[in-house]
Amino acid sequence: MLAFVALSVVFGAGATALLDLWNLLLNKVFGLPIPPWHLIGRWFAGLPRGQFVHQQGIGKSTPVPRELAIGWVMHYVTGIVFAAALLLIWGPGWAAAPTFAPALIVGLVTVGAGWFILQPGMGVGVACSGAPNPARARLLNVVGHVVFAAGLYLTARLLA
Repeated sequence: MLAFVALSVVFGAGATALLDLWNLLLNKVFGLPIPPWHLIGRWFAGLPRGQFVHQQGIGKSTPVPRELAIGWVMHYVTGIVFAAALLLIWGPGWAAAPTFAPALIVGLVTVGAGWFILQPGMGVGVACSGAPNPARARLLNVVGHVVFAAGLYLTARLLA
């Protein structure tokens, strides 16, 4: 059990860190904004109080203490949970001999968490339908999750 938790943490944190580097690259090269971790923290902070959806948009919701820190922590916790899902489905053998396909499947399936839970909850609609440029947002979501998948695979390969 301890090995499972440790691998989930290492793989999830490694993959999430690669995604963060990707977002930084997109920001520096193309001027794309860094994900709004404070708003994601605001959304997560509202969950225990029963605030699941911000109809008017999360940006209009009242800020909460430490929302930026909450957002960053939950970003990494989510990556760790997705890594744990990979290990639960494909088993500990995947960690010993990782292949890209399982990581890619997890990466692509988890796009749905953003499209059908996080984004509607933050008030931007299903699959960013209420965003200024939904097609670009969706493309960036998919590419970002492929980068996350690559991070899962590469982190596992480094440890295998």
